[in-house]
Amino acid sequence: MKKLLASTLAAFACMTVAAQALDTPKADLVNRKQLRVCADPADLPFSNEKEEGFENKIANVIADELKVPVVYTWFPKATGFIRRTLFAKRCDLVIGWGQGDDMVLNTNAIYRSTSVLIVKKGSGLEGADTLADSKLQGKKIGIVQGSPGGTLAAKHGLMANVHGYRMMTDRRFENPSVDMMKDILSGEIDAGVQWGPIAAYWAKQTSDELVVIPLLKESVTDKIAFRITMGVRNGDDAWKRQLNEIIARRQGDIDKILLEYGVPVLVDDDTKATLITEPRKPDPSSSSSTASPTAKAP
Repeated sequence: MKKLLASTLAAFACMTVAAQALDTPKADLVNRKQLRVCADPADLPFSNEKEEGFENKIANVIADELKVPVVYTWFPKATGFIRRTLFAKRCDLVIGWGQGDDMVLNTNAIYRSTSVLIVKKGSGLEGADTLADSKLQGKKIGIVQGSPGGTLAAKHGLMANVHGYRMMTDRRFENPSVDMMKDILSGEIDAGVQWGPIAAYWAKQTSDELVVIPLLKESVTDKIAFRITMGVRNGDDAWKRQLNEIIARRQGDIDKILLEYGVPVLVDDDTKATLITEPRKPDPSSSSSTASPTAKAP
C-alpha cells in the first residue's frame, strides 16, 4: 500500500511539473534596446546597405514607435537567409515575408500586392491587362522561374516562347529584374511578368519607355496576389502582438512609403483586385501601450 501511495504521489508530482512547464512563458529573446532587422544588403526596392529600400523605411517607422535605433544583420535573401539570421538569433525581425510561410511566425500583413505585365511603349501591347489577351499569343515573354506569374502564363498558353529569369540569386553580383527590363527595351523579349513591387521600381529606374500594368483582371483562383507580412521567430508571440499593434497604428505611414516607391498596393480583400491610391487611416482601436520597449511574455 505504501509503495502504491508513493508511486501515485510521484506521478502526481511529475504531472504538476509538466503543467507548470506548459504555463511558463517562453523565453523572450528579442533585443529590446535595438530593432535588430534581418535584411538583404543588395535587394532594391526592398533593402540595401545604404538603407535606400522601402523595407528600410518601414523599419524606421517601427523603430520610431519603439524609440530604439535600427541595427541590421545583412545576408542575401537566398538559400539559408532565415537560418543564418533570424534562427541564429542575430536579429529579431524580417520586414517583408510572404504570409503563410511557416518558416517564420507571420505578423498581420503590411500590404497586399500582385504580379504585373511590363511592356515597351509603342509595342502594341500597352492595352493588354490580362495574360489572356490575344495580343500576347506568340510573343516572347520573360518569366521569373518558379513564380506564380509563370503558372499563370502556362495557363494561358504562353510558355512556348518563354525566357526564364532566376528568382533566387545573390543580387550583389547579378540582378535578373534589371536584366528583364533591359531585354524588354532591346526587343530580346516582348514583355515580362514580374512581382509588382519589383517591376514598378526597376521599370522606373531603367527607362520611361517601360509600361507597368498590374494584372487586376485575373481570376482570384489564379493566386497572383499575396499579402506580405513581417516575420519573427516561431515562439516570439509577444513580439508579434507588439508589432501587430504598431502596424495598425502606423499603416498609413507604411502605405505612404509603399506608394512613393510605386508599389501596386491592393485593398485587403481577397475578393477584390482594387488598387489603393491614398494611405489608409490608422486603426483607432489599436492600443498605444505596446510602443514601450518592453513587452510581457505570452
